[in-house]
Amino acid sequence: MYYLYILLSLIDRKFYIGFTVDLEKRLKEHDAGKTTSTRSRRPFKLIYYEAHLSKEDAMRREHYFKTTKGKSTLRQMLRTTLFDLGILTGKTNDEHNILSQGESDLSQIENFL
Repeated sequence: MYYLYILLSLIDRKFYIGFTVDLEKRLKEHDAGKTTSTRSRRPFKLIYYEAHLSKEDAMRREHYFKTTKGKSTLRQMLRTTLFDLGILTGKTNDEHNILSQGESDLSQIENFL
């Protein structure tokens, strides 16, 4: 299996998008500081992953989620998680409320993805 994964830094509240063949090992590497690009941003929380049979499919999804359209898709897919983690703000965790927050709340996380 090949895994696409999204981590949230609990330090800077920014996301890291990657892919791997061994998700558990890769998460331990991130948390242990063995990855240069994420070392100073530890600890992380795994907020999303996908399993693929094909390496190419996993890599394609990783690249897609790093595009503007992909980031928009992520914001929609993970809106409840982002709300629960305090990335999105609102009075309740009601989906209608999150969607009606408008551009101001969604733009808050554009810099984090």
